[in-house]
Amino acid sequence: MKPIQTDPNLFTANRNRLKGLLPRNAVAVVHSNDILPTNADGSLPHFQNADLYYLTGILQEESILVIAPDAFEEKNREILFLREPNELALIWEGHKLSKGEGTQISGIRTIKWLADFPTVFRQLMCESEHVFLNSNEHARAVDEVETREWRFTRECQRRYPLHQYHRLARLMHTLRVIKQPQEIELIRKACHITGEGFRRVLSFVKPGVNECEVEAELIHEFTRHRGTWAYNPIIATGVNNCVLHYNVNDQVCQEGQLLLLDVAAAYGQYASDLTRTIPVSGRFTPRQRAVYDAVLRIFRGVRNQMRPGKTTRDLRLETERLAEQELLGLGLLKKEEVARQDPENPLLKKYFMHGVAHPLGLDVHDVGFPRAPIAPGWVLTCEPALYIREEGFGVRLENDILVTEGDPIDLMADIPIEAEEIEALMAKR
Repeated sequence: MKPIQTDPNLFTANRNRLKGLLPRNAVAVVHSNDILPTNADGSLPHFQNADLYYLTGILQEESILVIAPDAFEEKNREILFLREPNELALIWEGHKLSKGEGTQISGIRTIKWLADFPTVFRQLMCESEHVFLNSNEHARAVDEVETREWRFTRECQRRYPLHQYHRLARLMHTLRVIKQPQEIELIRKACHITGEGFRRVLSFVKPGVNECEVEAELIHEFTRHRGTWAYNPIIATGVNNCVLHYNVNDQVCQEGQLLLLDVAAAYGQYASDLTRTIPVSGRFTPRQRAVYDAVLRIFRGVRNQMRPGKTTRDLRLETERLAEQELLGLGLLKKEEVARQDPENPLLKKYFMHGVAHPLGLDVHDVGFPRAPIAPGWVLTCEPALYIREEGFGVRLENDILVTEGDPIDLMADIPIEAEEIEALMAKR
């Protein structure tokens, strides 16, 4: 991620909200993510722990945040631990944060080097009764690789077995799902960059181009605006429209095919999420257009239901109801078959088998509680689809929606989605 200067008051306010959820005499600890290895002496670029970034704005590896609101010494109530810069690191890795820079970014006044952590943490543990440690509690997380936080949890519980331990993730999910105004503006910027990339692609795609060339056009546009991929891009032509997480991106786009683009930028650590499906030749066939318009009607119907009090499960059921009606209209389902279908395995699942909305923020599948009622400040995706593998294509459309007290706000309303507008822009190639 490319660092973007963000008002440190955002991170200070986030920490204050967390403090308001902690019991008396509590200490909470959040670690950076590890730098992950590849092979030999290689490593992946560092990708910061979203919770640490949310609370500090710090992108540097090996950083630790400790919050102890009732610490005896006021200076110890918020402490950020950083790697101490040295000449060797400067030569091989580049600049590392000074204490002053740590304060400037995070708003935290007490900055210490990592070497001080064991002594200071022991002092705070002796004062505290409750310990909040962090872990990845996203329901779909793959946690086969042991994280820095898991290692710390094991060591902390070994050294201090008599404290009362708690799950910090529950509190972080509660906080992060409600987006603050500064966060919404960063998501808006990511959406804008995504729209610029999509318009660039509309003027580029034609029969004979490779999916990887489309990928290159997008990252060029994202990078020049200080954005990057929010997730691995899905650029799928032909029957690969129907592969939900296709990301090989190496096939040639052929005349008459559709190209499904699930591609979006992140900006200042905040993700957007867009899907469009466009005709490689520049015009939809009548059948493609009929399916496209059906998905667009579903999209609009569900988007209008994204209001406080509903759950994402409610939205999925509404989407399935709309999809069933559209599938009947397209001749893909028959009324008599629908009347006899197994309610536990409805026929529409052949053509629409995934959810329609997920929270969006520092993670593209952001944290939150799936069963919780949607509230103002949530940012959700709206992504209905119909996949017709036997006909060799599928259509998915997706925008990002801000839930408010009133009508939902489409943060991607200015990105072309009407079939006529897409065809008109592609005709200018």
